Amino acid sequence: MQALFSRLRYAGVGAAVLLSGCNMEVLSPKGDVGAHEKSLILIALGLMAVVAIPVIAMTLWFAWRYRSSNKKATYAPNWSHSTKIEVVVWTIPAIIIVILAVITWTSSHALDPYKPLESEAKPVTVQVVSMDWKWLFVYPEYGVASVNELAFPTDRPVNFQITSDSVMNAFFIPQLGSQIYAMAGMETKLHLIAREPGTYAGLSSNFSGEGFSDMHFKAIATSEDGFNEWIAKAKASQASLDDAGYKALAQPSEKVPVAYYGNVAPNLFVGVINKHMGEMSHDAAMHGEMPKEGMHHDAPQESMQMDMHHHEGGDAVSSNITPAKAEK
Repeated sequence: MQALFSRLRYAGVGAAVLLSGCNMEVLSPKGDVGAHEKSLILIALGLMAVVAIPVIAMTLWFAWRYRSSNKKATYAPNWSHSTKIEVVVWTIPAIIIVILAVITWTSSHALDPYKPLESEAKPVTVQVVSMDWKWLFVYPEYGVASVNELAFPTDRPVNFQITSDSVMNAFFIPQLGSQIYAMAGMETKLHLIAREPGTYAGLSSNFSGEGFSDMHFKAIATSEDGFNEWIAKAKASQASLDDAGYKALAQPSEKVPVAYYGNVAPNLFVGVINKHMGEMSHDAAMHGEMPKEGMHHDAPQESMQMDMHHHEGGDAVSSNITPAKAEK
């Protein structure tokens, strides 16, 4: 028995050494959503441990107690039932499942990524486009954009509008909470807030091809003055995200450095969504009759006229984008 516990102790020390190199960002939240999700994870783990720890302990104890060399162990080959054991092994897990079900139901609604966060501060809107293999962030209220760098003020909600200009991806800032998918021809939403200034790691959490492993970005939470300085730096860039600029950016590339665009084509985000809507939606868009389900949810009642182009091999790229009022 002494030798068994000695081995377990060494195994625990070894595991601790190996795990010390891991960065537990999810368990070090810097925002309201992340803090709620951390609590949810710990509560779920605690409830599951009520079953898991005794089962593991008894498995080890039974294996040791009833080993073949222990002649003192009771041998009962005809034993098959114990009402007390049946009550325990069914009642406790059932209670835990009910508790987890209630927690899951309430937290799923409370942490709905589409649900705006309650705050007196004006939210910042950021339009996110996942590309091969980089992230584009458009600030429609400021007319600027950035690649692989995201900035926002602390204590102000950030309303993310997310889509993909390629395969399905997943947008995730672990310390702020909530992963959500980015899909071509669709817009998903996410609402986050940072309570502490800092630079947080952002990443793609869904395999998307060759450059997936390097598809990282920086999420900078800063003061209001720091955010205004960041916007001013982006505005000072001479790069323009027009048709030609977007077409160049959309080319597959890896380990893309941070870049800024001081000028962004109007309604670029809606155009990216619409170009993946299929032939029917494309024809409607060409005539200014884009159906509502294909439009940006929060956009005014106007559509996009798009002159679509395609690379050899079928890769669609961005197009000339001009707003046109939708026919009713």
